[in-house]
Amino acid sequence: MVEHNWLLYIAAFASAFAITLVTTPFAKWLSVKVGAIDYPKDRGVHKKPMPRMGGVAIVLGFLVTVLMVYYFDRSMDARQFAGFIIGAVLIAGLGVVDDMKNLPAKLKFCVQIVAALIVVFSGTRIQIVLWPVTAALQKFSIPITLIWIVGVTNAVNLIDGLDGLAAGVTGIAAVSLMVLCIITGTTTAVVLTAALAGACLGFLPRNFNPAEIFMGDTGSTFLGFVLAVTSILGVFKGYALLAVVVSVFCIGLPIFDTIFAMLRRMAKNQPIMQADRGHLHHRLIDRGCSQKQAVLIMYAISMFLGLLAIFIAVKDSRIFMVALLTVIVLSFIIYYFNAHIKNKNQ
Repeated sequence: MVEHNWLLYIAAFASAFAITLVTTPFAKWLSVKVGAIDYPKDRGVHKKPMPRMGGVAIVLGFLVTVLMVYYFDRSMDARQFAGFIIGAVLIAGLGVVDDMKNLPAKLKFCVQIVAALIVVFSGTRIQIVLWPVTAALQKFSIPITLIWIVGVTNAVNLIDGLDGLAAGVTGIAAVSLMVLCIITGTTTAVVLTAALAGACLGFLPRNFNPAEIFMGDTGSTFLGFVLAVTSILGVFKGYALLAVVVSVFCIGLPIFDTIFAMLRRMAKNQPIMQADRGHLHHRLIDRGCSQKQAVLIMYAISMFLGLLAIFIAVKDSRIFMVALLTVIVLSFIIYYFNAHIKNKNQ
């Protein structure tokens, strides 16, 4: 039976929350200083220029917290921790440059792969060998881990389209992961998810509609990267066969939205990384929802999926039917909005 240090978990959450909250004005000032400004565009919903490097505050809140925690509690493997921090800093640095210079998608993708490989070769991998009838697939552990990290990193980035959306959805996913990690007894992952949730919520006061600042790629790719790695450290180590199902539902909204976006673009013979207004949050806006309404609907879906992940983890067989029904319902919702908007534009 693992003894949880609840005081440490609370301290990690509070520290990340406080640091992010107080450094957000600095991130806003820095965005203006270096010219990291998001100007209105056709597929966007904001009507005035906005500073877009608020992710700096999230990065500071999270990294300063976990480094302090590691100084006092070195339960995490030093090599794994170093790989995680180096990869996270690389992703954050890439985001900062991208928010200032608008880097090519291929270059960003390559750097994301390098950051993921740093994590992988520091010893953090999805251990497929734990799954039944998959011992022979152990050699695919590295590419599958790589795909997971890069995929989730970009999934969170793609849903960052409305005030408070990415921060809120990631915060909900982080809390869901934290509960799962508490159940599995992976205390290091609990601290990381607590700090991530604190950083997200600390950013929301100035990012929720009407926003004063955007997190930009600095924040969204960093959040996705941290979510992906912490899920490997906590959930994948604890649930074996259920790990994929649990993790996908826990981070469900960004993943499902990204999969549908890729399928939609492939069907139209468009580059899968090409930005468009086909995401669920765009369709909610086009359907007549306000920004706040659309974001709250997305929060509700994220909470529901997070709860599903937790129920699946406790192995209640009836939940599998609910999970299947959820996928069907989500598919119908996205299809409905897609068909409605298509008919409206004809």
